[in-house]
Amino acid sequence: MKTQTLTNTLFHFEHTQWKRELLFWVDELKFFNQELGEIVSKWTDKDVLAQLEHFQNQFIRQSEVIDTLLHDIRIHEDDMAAHLKKEENVLNVEHAKQHQAFHEKMSIQRNIYNDLKKDFFKYLSKYM
Repeated sequence: MKTQTLTNTLFHFEHTQWKRELLFWVDELKFFNQELGEIVSKWTDKDVLAQLEHFQNQFIRQSEVIDTLLHDIRIHEDDMAAHLKKEENVLNVEHAKQHQAFHEKMSIQRNIYNDLKKDFFKYLSKYM
């Protein structure tokens, strides 16, 4: 079994990937909210509007989670940059643990977000 060596370069690469993914989600959420605006202008049914409000709340929550994740990435990147500036190119064990935990958070969040998208597209297919 081949083991992977953890490096600041690998961390930076993953951070960059995650930021791109999160910023893509931000764009998607803008589009999804526009779609909600279309539905609210066409429907008066209370059940349809209750579901719409559910999605609106979920999108707000997702935006908050995305902001937190982007902030956490920025903090880790800033800390790595500070160490490199001091020519301390050592891998901080605590940061490696935090990075692994963040990796897990991203995986969980990816599943949550994808499930929300699936549910929203089902909703759109019924009411658009």
